[in-house]
Amino acid sequence: MMTLAQAQEGKEYIIQAIRTDDEDLESFLFSLGCYSGEPITVVSRRRGSCTVSIKDGRYSIDNLLAEAIEIFG
Repeated sequence: MMTLAQAQEGKEYIIQAIRTDDEDLESFLFSLGCYSGEPITVVSRRRGSCTVSIKDGRYSIDNLLAEAIEIFG
């Protein structure tokens, strides 16, 4: 299983699952369009975070959150 933290920049992946016990975090990600079956792309990486493209938006997420997002592609 691969996580978003391991994704290559510029390549589109499909979100397979969100692995977290934090319901607020899961709800927040869902409101961004980050849920199973949706495409996601890592636009750039910085130390401690990455910028992702989900639907028509770009968001900065930290590496801990990126580890919770399982992807395939």
